[in-house]
Amino acid sequence: MPGAAVLLCALAPPLGAQESPYFVTYDHHLEEPGSLEVEYFSTFGTQPGGNAFIAPWLELEYGATAWWTTEFYLDSQTTFHDSTVFTGFRWENRFRLLAGEHRVNPVLYVEYENITGADKILKEIEGNDVASDFLEPNGSAGRYTNHELEMKLILSSDWKGWNFAVNPLFVKNLGANDPWEFGYAAGVSRPLALEASPRRCMFCRENFIAGVEMYGGLGTAGSFGLPSTSHYLAPVLAWNLPSGWTVHASTGFGLNSDSHGLLVRWGLSREFSGFGHMLSAMFGGKP
Repeated sequence: MPGAAVLLCALAPPLGAQESPYFVTYDHHLEEPGSLEVEYFSTFGTQPGGNAFIAPWLELEYGATAWWTTEFYLDSQTTFHDSTVFTGFRWENRFRLLAGEHRVNPVLYVEYENITGADKILKEIEGNDVASDFLEPNGSAGRYTNHELEMKLILSSDWKGWNFAVNPLFVKNLGANDPWEFGYAAGVSRPLALEASPRRCMFCRENFIAGVEMYGGLGTAGSFGLPSTSHYLAPVLAWNLPSGWTVHASTGFGLNSDSHGLLVRWGLSREFSGFGHMLSAMFGGKP
């Protein structure tokens, strides 16, 4: 039966919705109810005084309802001249707080993280995270595990094809008596063309969504502010292919001496409609 599920997913027609180009920032658009999105992303980073790394992760995103999207992550990383390690998992949930479209659309983001100290996907920057924190060898960094609660308030708006999004970030280490940590992400993006071409094509301008995002840490409850924090500015691009796959790319630049000099991100994603109905039918529920 699992093989049949995989086959059905592979044959499922792709949805026509355009993907967000952001890697760190979230907008208010949730997964379609009953649809599954499979995403593979990776981050290449340089480290002042240390070895560069590649940190891939896998995301499985499911539209549980029209107001709730849930997502599961598997993280890993390879540090050059060191080793390759699995660094843990994350369980993310996004809850839309208002029905319909509004001038500003709020979404509550809640995530549980079970990751080791060797995690380097840099999906968010929080507290006083700086590039030097990542210099510890994998063997010693992987010996301790962080159990963290991460929360965001996603504030997002669409206007004449543009998307504007701001995400204040709040993180608490559940396994230690550490203070709350804070961070932010903000982005703006727009398709290169708003009107669809009359023919199916790969390089049509409306298939490309370009933008820019900025993200960084804001200290802790005990030392809120910019000292000893890292910040990044990153152009982003999503290319929606006629096959249903989307290619994502971004090059992030560290804005101060506490940041990684370069964060190059890339990824692939595809959305499968009707996944929930298919599972229900397979296990005897109503299709």
